[in-house]
Amino acid sequence: MIKRSYEGWYVMESNLMKILKALSDENRLRILNLLQYGDLCVCELEILLEIGQSNVSRHLNKLTNAGILQYYKAAKYVYYNINEEKTKEYPFVKQVLNSASSKLEQCQEDYKRLSSYKDKGYTCDDLKNGKVCFNS
Repeated sequence: MIKRSYEGWYVMESNLMKILKALSDENRLRILNLLQYGDLCVCELEILLEIGQSNVSRHLNKLTNAGILQYYKAAKYVYYNINEEKTKEYPFVKQVLNSASSKLEQCQEDYKRLSSYKDKGYTCDDLKNGKVCFNS
């Protein structure tokens, strides 16, 4: 019985450590900042964050492995969203996200690009066709 209890605690700590490590990077906070406003695909995140596809994918992988993000496929795109069950289990994730989005200037700039992107009704196909451009 004690062994099970200890093993259960170890699993919880392991999950907690993965989450804390996943939150310890500015680019991952930027990704979460955008995803709190709705699902986005890799190509959208790449353009909105102005970072390369491999970099975005690496950060998405880390956040997904920690359980903070989930994904689904729609046609030829993979969309990511915040795992609400995980944020209920670890409510500090939302607190960190709220703090980052209000205190990190880069998160505020990212949100401006996201708002412009959504206001203009752009899609992933527009990104692929080079129709989207953000002037800094």
